[in-house]
Amino acid sequence: MKFVVTLFLSLLLSYHTLSYADQALIVSYMDNGTTRHIQGLPTTDGYRFALDNKEKSKQEINIVTLDWPPYISRELCNKGWALQLAVAVLTSQGYDVNIRFLPWSRAVLTAEQGKADILYPEYFIEDTAPSDHVNSALRHELLALSRPLPGGNIVFMKRKNDPDHFDGDLNSIKNLRIGVVRGYQNFPAFDSMMDRGEFNTIKAKNDLHLMKLLIGKRVDLIIGDPKVLRYTVAHSAMPESTKTKILSTTVVVQPALQYNSLYFAISKQVPHWESLRSDIDAAVLNLIRNGEIKRISGKVNQCQSTAYSHRD
Repeated sequence: MKFVVTLFLSLLLSYHTLSYADQALIVSYMDNGTTRHIQGLPTTDGYRFALDNKEKSKQEINIVTLDWPPYISRELCNKGWALQLAVAVLTSQGYDVNIRFLPWSRAVLTAEQGKADILYPEYFIEDTAPSDHVNSALRHELLALSRPLPGGNIVFMKRKNDPDHFDGDLNSIKNLRIGVVRGYQNFPAFDSMMDRGEFNTIKAKNDLHLMKLLIGKRVDLIIGDPKVLRYTVAHSAMPESTKTKILSTTVVVQPALQYNSLYFAISKQVPHWESLRSDIDAAVLNLIRNGEIKRISGKVNQCQSTAYSHRD
């Protein structure tokens, strides 16, 4: 009996050890000619990456982000290149990193209030863009942007058989219902007109909800990154027939609005924000020069992604 109990406990311990190791996330990158491997361990809502015990961390940096595939998501293989890049940038500058996944609107609020050091990834913030959370404040007064990182196109999308209303002039779609994700920056000219109330906009909770608004004829157009919008549908928990219908009956509207780079948005409410931005910019420049940003952002996932299940 004693042997059986001992064997059971041994197997149980081995299972938990294997399970724990399987959840660990390794980020690898080249830094000054040396390959570094940083291990991240799961937390309740993300991952924490700590430097090797031989290195002394400057401090732990708290990043708030979102599930936004194919750039970053808990359900992506290796959690997406944007997460891998963020860890490389910050750990190369001597920081531990704690990454939390939140709904985007809550992530923005958390960073603008200084309850997180960084909001990431973010689009360019126009000087006139108001905060949705802090009364009478402009977003650039609350957040400082880093050097730009690779991003994607911003476009309108419509139902396949609907007329082409957009002719390249935003005034041509003022009479249409346009779906936007709450809290997203999209295209500066569009955002400015939206903030002035010149469009009839309907706000979605997230990208999947946005596509549902379009296919459900609640809106005439939606705005966003088509890679994100299509990926979110394709890897949702909806029936395959529904996904096929949405993807086959929605199209990108030409011309595209613009290419949007991504940024680290550093909260100006934290006392060290200027030195943090300086360190991030130095790391980004170094990773550009040694080709690591191109390698990381262009790297094909080397493991199987699990089916993406949307989180509100």
